Amino acid sequence: MERYRSEAAFERASERIPGGVSSPVRAFGAVGGKPPFIARGQGAWIEDLDGNRYLDFVCSWGPLILGHAHPAVVEAVREAAAGGTSFGAPTLGEVELAETIAGAIPSVEQVRFVNSGTEATMTALRLARAATGRDRILKFRGCYHGHSDSLLVEAGSGALTLGVPSSPGVPAALAQETSVLEYNDQEAVRAYFREQGEATAAVIVEPVAGNMGVVEPEPGFLELLREESRRAGALLIFDEVITGFRLGWGGVQNQLGIEPDLTCLGKVIGGGLPLAAVAGPRRLMEQLAPTGPVYQAGTLSGNPLAVAAGLATLRELERPGVYRRLEELGERWRRGLRAAAEAAGLPLVVNGRGSMSTPFFTAEPVRNLGGAERASRQRYAAFFHGMLERGVYLPPSPFESDFVSLAHGEADIDRALEAAGEVMEAIARAERG
Repeated sequence: MERYRSEAAFERASERIPGGVSSPVRAFGAVGGKPPFIARGQGAWIEDLDGNRYLDFVCSWGPLILGHAHPAVVEAVREAAAGGTSFGAPTLGEVELAETIAGAIPSVEQVRFVNSGTEATMTALRLARAATGRDRILKFRGCYHGHSDSLLVEAGSGALTLGVPSSPGVPAALAQETSVLEYNDQEAVRAYFREQGEATAAVIVEPVAGNMGVVEPEPGFLELLREESRRAGALLIFDEVITGFRLGWGGVQNQLGIEPDLTCLGKVIGGGLPLAAVAGPRRLMEQLAPTGPVYQAGTLSGNPLAVAAGLATLRELERPGVYRRLEELGERWRRGLRAAAEAAGLPLVVNGRGSMSTPFFTAEPVRNLGGAERASRQRYAAFFHGMLERGVYLPPSPFESDFVSLAHGEADIDRALEAAGEVMEAIARAERG
């Protein structure tokens, strides 16, 4: 598979863009090599500058739950663009999208739109600190909540890929106000709240982690966070930037029946365009300016193109059977990966929920960041490149989720699994020498 044009584009990009990419994990730092430059996408497929086609399991890191260039989304964006791309003034589409989100999530009465998940979590923390009069934040190792200073401590996603759990440039004073525990460690949570509960403004957590690979909450973990935070007078923030409307209508909180104080949303609600939100009850949300003293603003927040794409996406997701279909496709992928690894004699744990999955090359269960880090990165890199050469595009990092979309079909999943079987056999043969 030749990639001359992509390689030339990467060299050109590296002259003007740090690392040649606009987000670190795109640079293939975890797997080696140079990334293909994508020219177009349609349905479950993408095509690079050299005309190579790939079955896409990245889906723009989650937003494209309908697949690439879905007709309803394309038409909605085209219609919105014809009327103007930005106004810096209220539009009816913002209201309709906020009403849809509030109607889907019982914990939400009001919504503030922003442009990225990082902005959403940053705003949620500022709001929590203002509402409680406290400074300390509790987060969990391997959960990534964007690159704002308070949260870039023991972070997941690209920070893990780069081996930089805390970034230079983060003030020590801010880092000291962030406490970090192991995901799923209930005893540590109890101990923390005995010692620090009254100083804590907020607990922020991915209710299903997706940034150390997919790691599900163990029974009682999220319930304990809800109980302890409420007892301490701290706010519970669910970061559903990935999982919101991806794993079910509304999000994980609807599936589990746990109501956080604030919810951060992104990805799916923008339908592939830059859009995110912080959402919650009126008593908290009205503390944001202009109704309250907590300042937050953004020139392009609630951009009409992004809102149109988000509304079109959510309308498609309201159709009966959509999430059952995604669950079936996701389970077909996970089951097939396990079977391929078993046939090749390779240790593999496949974590997943709904349309999100992560293969970990390890024999031990992965229930937190430590388990994810013990999985073989070398095997994942070999698996990634083997799949890429066979036309299957996976996340270029072992610490991410892959995604299936409604554009994927059983034949697509089976085609990718056939490739997975070949690659795993090749890895096993190479290791046997």
